[in-house]
Formats: sequence, structure tokens, C-alpha cells
Amino acid sequence: MSSVWFILPFLLFYTVFAVYAERKLSAFIQNRLGPMEAGPWGLFQSVADLLKLLHKEHIAPASAHPILFRLAPVILFASVFAGMSVLPVGPGWGGAGISSPLFFMIAVLSVEIIGVLAAGYASGNKYSTLGAVRSVAQIISYEIPLGLCVLCVVLFTGSMDLNEISLMQGPQEQGYFLGIPALMVDGGAGFAVWNIFKMPVLIPVWIIFFICSLAESNRAPFDLPEAESELVAGFHTEYSGFPWAVIMLAEYGMMLLTSLLSVILFFGSWNSPLPDLGSIALNRWTTGPVWGVFWLYGKGLFLVMLQIWVRWTFPRVRINQMISLSWKYLTPAAMVALVLTGLWRLILI
Repeated sequence: MSSVWFILPFLLFYTVFAVYAERKLSAFIQNRLGPMEAGPWGLFQSVADLLKLLHKEHIAPASAHPILFRLAPVILFASVFAGMSVLPVGPGWGGAGISSPLFFMIAVLSVEIIGVLAAGYASGNKYSTLGAVRSVAQIISYEIPLGLCVLCVVLFTGSMDLNEISLMQGPQEQGYFLGIPALMVDGGAGFAVWNIFKMPVLIPVWIIFFICSLAESNRAPFDLPEAESELVAGFHTEYSGFPWAVIMLAEYGMMLLTSLLSVILFFGSWNSPLPDLGSIALNRWTTGPVWGVFWLYGKGLFLVMLQIWVRWTFPRVRINQMISLSWKYLTPAAMVALVLTGLWRLILI
């Protein structure tokens, strides 16, 4: 059964929840209370903001391109929506039923660049155009090390099927500790069979992947395209109301998509992290279709919380620092990791 029909309502619910969680988490970091007026503990503040955006009039600039200006937010959301459609949520459950879902996901996520460039160019505003160019430069720069990190996992597992990669981290696999086979042969190894524990090289690979996911989602400290002090609001300066809400929905959806992809590639996907302890079958008790959805999205939301934490902890970097980090450090490090992964794979074979 495909999960496509559940993506849109889930993304809407998740975005409302994530906006509220980010406000509360940022308030906690800054020793504030956050939203408190709309409902108990401010629970309805995000709902109120959503209703406001739906009722707010959207005024297009006179110099804006009539078609591209309205089409750009749709392109942005469509790329995230298509990427979510191939995510598996359990054995044989979810995904679009294509042979190489990982390749498809990387391909459709690149369509985001078209949406960003169209939004900035079609606005007929120099600030929007400049913000779009900077955003495209950032996304292209960080897509390269991100793709190399994904390729490391593909090389290690020998598959581009997200279902197969998930099954390889299941209870039937041999347990590992820092790349060394553990003394357990019965399955139910829990977190010991995750890819990040099977091969130590994947630990720095995930760190690079996480940094690139922040840049892909335009999250601080890589939110230069939306730096208010420099560019007013980046490529979506002229957007308001419902179109602006769609752009924000795409941004939060990208945060969740990269987090879920990280979970599938590195952290055991839908598999339980709990190992069997002798006669106590913790792994078998916490394995199943419902448990699979819980573990996959639970791990994914934890990584989203980590992205939010980084957003309110580190300062924004300069444009030259951002580009230098990608081309001078992350890309060479990812290439070295790819070579080490290939050598490790040859040793295992």
C-alpha cells in the first residue's frame, strides 16, 4: 500500500506541530516562555497563524511574471512531496514501487533549485533575484557533498533500494560494534546492526550529511538566502498569504525529508533500536508495522529537533565562509570517506 495519499495531511499536521515546537524550544534556549496566549500553553498559536495566512490577501507585484510567480511555490512543494512518496515506513509498506527510489529522491530534490530561481526571478525585485541566486549557489554547493555521503551508504550496502537498505539493518543481521562483529548470532541486535555502527567511516559521513541537510533546508547557520538584515526576506520577499505558507510548508517538509532519509541510511530505518537481552526479547516485542512507523518517524522528529536546536544555537555564517566550508572541507572529506568506504567494502568481500 502506498503512503502517497497520507503525505499531504501529514505534512500539514507536522508543520503546525513543528512551528509550535520550534517556538517553544527557541524560547527555552533563550529563557523565554514562547507562545502562551492562544490556547493552553499557546498550543493554538500555529493554528491561528495558519488561518491568518489562509485569509490574508496575496498581492502580486505589477512587475512580476504572472505565471512563474504563482507556479514557483508549487514547484518547491512538489519536489518535497515527490521525495516523500518513495519513503518506506515498514517492510513492504510505503514507497512508490520504483526500482531505485534513492536515485529518484535525489533527482526530484534537485527540482527545488528551479522553484527557488523561478520565485526570485519572477518577482521582478532585485532583492528577490539576489536572494534566489545566493540560494541556488548554496543548494548546488551542498548537494555535492550530500550526494557523496549518500553514495558512501550505497557503496557499503550495494543497493539503491531504500527498502533493502532498511532490511539490512534489521534483526536478521549480525551485530557490530565499531565495525567489529559482535558476539551475537541470534538476531535481535537492535542498534548494533545500524549502518553507522557497522562501519565507523559512516560516523563522520553522517556528520557531513547533517550539515548539508541544514544547508539544503535553508536553516541557520546556513539561512543566508533569507537573512533579514541583508536581503529583507530572500527569494520570497514578494510572497504573502497562502503562497508564502506553501513555501514555508516546503521548507519544513524538507527538514523532515532529510531527517527521514538520514534515519533510513544511517540509523536503522523503521527497525527497533532495542536489542534482545537473553530471554528478554525487547527487539521482537518492539517490531511490527505500527512499531515501524513509530521508530522511523520518532527518530526523524528527533533529528528535526536537532536541526531546530542548531538553528537557535549557532550564529549565521558569512557567504564566503559558507561556500568555503562546502568546497574546501566538506566535499574533499566526503570524497575521502567514499574512498575509505570502497576499501572497507573490498576488505569485507
